[in-house]
Amino acid sequence: MEKELTCLRSIIADCDERITAALKTRMECIEGIITYKRENGLPVLQPEQEKKQLERVAAEVAGTIFEEEILHIFEGIIENSKRIQAKTLFDKNILLIGFMGAGKSTVSAKLSELLAMEIMEMDAHIQEKEGMSIKEIFAVNGEEYFRNCESNTLIELREKKHMVVSCGGGVPLREKNVELMKNSGYVVWLTATPEAIYDRVKDSTERPLLNGNMNVPFIQNLMESRREKYERAADIVIDTTGKEIESICEELLQKLSALRK
Repeated sequence: MEKELTCLRSIIADCDERITAALKTRMECIEGIITYKRENGLPVLQPEQEKKQLERVAAEVAGTIFEEEILHIFEGIIENSKRIQAKTLFDKNILLIGFMGAGKSTVSAKLSELLAMEIMEMDAHIQEKEGMSIKEIFAVNGEEYFRNCESNTLIELREKKHMVVSCGGGVPLREKNVELMKNSGYVVWLTATPEAIYDRVKDSTERPLLNGNMNVPFIQNLMESRREKYERAADIVIDTTGKEIESICEELLQKLSALRK
């Protein structure tokens, strides 16, 4: 019996060695593919390819006793492959700035999904930390206190890498914040027309600066007042008006790749 156990353990050790070698080769191939795409200006995001890979594995293990377990393992492999892609594409955080309703939350969520990146929604992070909504923070402690919360959050990010951060609309208005953002990552300015912004935020009750001013002219004037500081902070600029989310993310990654060349 002991001899049989020893034999089985030896087989497992051999399997582990081969699996480790295969995974190393796979990850090196992922890195090579992304490097090639970046150098040749090819589309980076191809989620349909990952879907095909999962479907192929699912077909191979269909009906077997370990079908569920093998699929679970392979899903983890795909998730880690996404992380390899992110590490190959950029070496810092991605910080999204822009006016409220420009698409920061939507884009950050999609990037997190596509590249298995850790995500931070700055407003949500501050609300959780303070135990109250943004609207309540403004009412109880004032705007200056809230802006200090934003700066403190950026200081926390100095220890992070490969995180996508959706920054509050007022974050770039402080010079100190711009310096903190540039030290921790690439700053991406998402823009949109005032009409598109209005259409996206008109039903929101969590926009303190727009309370009583929910109209296109006010939004346009406020956007214009912030334009210079957004421009100064941004490494790249992307207009989100009328674009599909996948297209925005691809454009973002292509422009980040160009920065690193």
